[in-house]
Amino acid sequence: LTAPPPLPAQVDSPRSPLLYLVLQLYFPGVSAQSFLHSFTLASGAFNLQVATPGGKLIDFVDVNESNMRWIQDFRMKSYANPAKLESIDGARYHALLIPNCPGAMTDLANSGYLAKILQHFSNENKPICAVGHGVAALCCATNEDKSWVFQDYSLTGPSLYELIRQPNFASLSIIVEDFVKDSGATFSASKPDAVHIVLDRHLV
Repeated sequence: LTAPPPLPAQVDSPRSPLLYLVLQLYFPGVSAQSFLHSFTLASGAFNLQVATPGGKLIDFVDVNESNMRWIQDFRMKSYANPAKLESIDGARYHALLIPNCPGAMTDLANSGYLAKILQHFSNENKPICAVGHGVAALCCATNEDKSWVFQDYSLTGPSLYELIRQPNFASLSIIVEDFVKDSGATFSASKPDAVHIVLDRHLV
């Protein structure tokens, strides 16, 4: 196994645009590997701001030998303390990234605070990237007429088969594949356990 890249000493550069990483809190947490890749890839081009509902600490899952040291080092950094999602002003940020968060179907998919941020990003054509189960977070963004903000998009995400294997499947408040199709958007799923990425339509 190759070692992950080192953490930056800081994520503050006046020349870099702001990127906002939004994370969920509840079971089954945030994928450590997805967060590692998202954070290290984005930190080279952006100032990063991590946010969670209530500003609570991130609960990482799937921690293994290859990413454990990186996660431990991350927790020691000042920027590891998340901002409160409820206090985020979307106008301050240039891009939004949602890593693979299996628990996004529990809280972010119904977040009114995130919905306002997503509506702003969509209206301003700012880049949005959601990875894996993080796609569920996009489901909260509905217009006043109940139509979905992303109804004209094409999304890729985990299949129903993958969701069925989740221990909390019976209690899920939303099935992303069904929601996307019912809302008029296009949904596709790759092979089980593959990496799923959805990008803002003007990036592809």
